[in-house]
Amino acid sequence: MGRFTNPRDLYFGEGARHEVKNFQGSKAVIVCGGGSMKRGGFLQDVQADLESAGMEVKLIEGVESDPSVETVMSGAAVMQEFQPDWIVAIGGGSPIDAAKAMWIKYEYPETTFEDMCKVFGLPKLRTKAHFCAISSTSGTATEVTAFSIITDYSKGIKFPIADFEITPDVAIVDPELTYTMPAKLCAHTGMDALTHAIEAYVSTAASMYTDANALHAIREIVEWLPKSYTGDHEARKHMHDAQCIAGIAFSSGLLGIVHSMAHKTGAAFTGDHIIHGCANAMYLGKVIQFNAKDARAKSRYAYIAKEILHLEGTTEDGLVEALVQKIRDINDQIDIPQGIKNYGAGGVKADASVIDYEEFEAKKHDVAANALLDACTGSNPRQPTQEEMEKLLECVYNDTPVNF
Repeated sequence: MGRFTNPRDLYFGEGARHEVKNFQGSKAVIVCGGGSMKRGGFLQDVQADLESAGMEVKLIEGVESDPSVETVMSGAAVMQEFQPDWIVAIGGGSPIDAAKAMWIKYEYPETTFEDMCKVFGLPKLRTKAHFCAISSTSGTATEVTAFSIITDYSKGIKFPIADFEITPDVAIVDPELTYTMPAKLCAHTGMDALTHAIEAYVSTAASMYTDANALHAIREIVEWLPKSYTGDHEARKHMHDAQCIAGIAFSSGLLGIVHSMAHKTGAAFTGDHIIHGCANAMYLGKVIQFNAKDARAKSRYAYIAKEILHLEGTTEDGLVEALVQKIRDINDQIDIPQGIKNYGAGGVKADASVIDYEEFEAKKHDVAANALLDACTGSNPRQPTQEEMEKLLECVYNDTPVNF
């Protein structure tokens, strides 16, 4: 038996954020990140609309990129004192992911972070509050997913929380929030979305329900991401919807080891954090080459190449390589490095990496072991051994083809 779960309501299009004025309740918490939502006036819009609905509103601001366990616990404490019946998260993946974890702790104060990380093991939510997510970036799709990524900086590891209970009740996909998104953020989040769609399509948990969303998202993202990178508003509308559709696909269809490696390399090294979307972009082609040793996965990659993207190739192997090359071409178009060896500060292309190779080598065994244990690994079409995962990590550092 399969399962396909989405938010109860999804509002999309310019101005969709104002739908919050129709919410019913007495108190609402708004969780947000840095100042971009305030500078654009979007935070004020949402607060004013909630207040017009008769709610008392409290802000939890300043959620950092890659939110920490400490941020989650402090935000949950604010909620515990305020007792909201609506939690509204606005911004990119970080504030929405953090708010999801705060929600769990608010409803069940005795829950530990370790409890939250038990895959699909959460108790029933909505005993105290409903949840609305308003996305401002076109990539994570956390506004429609059953996932949250929280970083334990003491361990240098990003942990995915996975449970259908944290699927938002309401998702709002308003492209106006993306029009001022910086080009680099557009690139990284866009490749995160493409990875979501491709991994969901080859996942062992894929179904007709997830395939339909994944394939359409792939077509849209490949066409519109390079244009969105230039700031084109029409392209950003397409990308905002496409990334959400990719999220619908992977929330029920699950992911694979591109994300497993991205989660476990993201905060592992002292040189810099490897930005999640940029990591996915660098790792995706390598994982496709690895997974294509599985006959079903190879056939599905070839289908994407031939029937969805209309790439050239007369054999499945040729079509798989054409797909890998297309991903490399997009990375070049949007200024993403092809391997960690060229990963500069903030994810820019560089001649030398900010991730020291000796440190990478020293930590490779543990990073590989942690990636194998990641929640995304189980649905990957080909299960790697410890040795194979280490070899994959070598390939993503050095930007070398995967032939094993």
